[in-house]
Amino acid sequence: MNFNQLRTLRSDLAFIADWVPRGSHVLDIGCGDGVMLDYLQSDKACTGYGIEIADDQVLASTKRGVNVIQQDMQKGLAIFADNSFDTVLCLSSLQMMKNVDALLQDIARVGLDAIVSFPNFAYWPHQLAVLRGRMPVSKLLPYQWYDTPNVRYATLDDFKDLADKVGLEVLEFVALADGEPVHFLPTLRGSLAVFRLRKKQAHQNLAQQGAQQGAQQAAL
Repeated sequence: MNFNQLRTLRSDLAFIADWVPRGSHVLDIGCGDGVMLDYLQSDKACTGYGIEIADDQVLASTKRGVNVIQQDMQKGLAIFADNSFDTVLCLSSLQMMKNVDALLQDIARVGLDAIVSFPNFAYWPHQLAVLRGRMPVSKLLPYQWYDTPNVRYATLDDFKDLADKVGLEVLEFVALADGEPVHFLPTLRGSLAVFRLRKKQAHQNLAQQGAQQGAQQAAL
């Protein structure tokens, strides 16, 4: 798959893919039909795995040649060691998680960097729907309130606060509309929030100290 094919299928993924360094080892949490990893493998020489629970999506990923693990994302990433991946992706899946903070901490544990995206609840059509007394229904939130898989709703500022709380540094963030960055009033005019994150240095040092202490205790 080349860049133009990816942009035709998913313009948001085409923008995000530019943040993934060539040759990276990648974990894609909630990989869906595997289109992102398909592109990263074929056009950017990346390696890695996808995690997906839905049978049809697992099959679609496999047909694309993606290494996919069928697992519930909400059970965490215990099967992976610390710093196993250069980049961890969690794209338009975070809003479906019950324990978002725990998953973010796990993402930070297994990856050196992370890229997270989610629907921006402060997007102006969403706010307008609430003012009219209705829950939002849009391209990124296509479900009715009673059958939605989404259990968490956030804005850009909400996510910044949570990232700081769990020890993540925001390297870059952007709001997208139809796959393009929004520079003027992004909180209101961007439908998809995208963040690039890294563990704060203090948390990295604590993790390294913990690993060293564990190794010393095991040697005794």
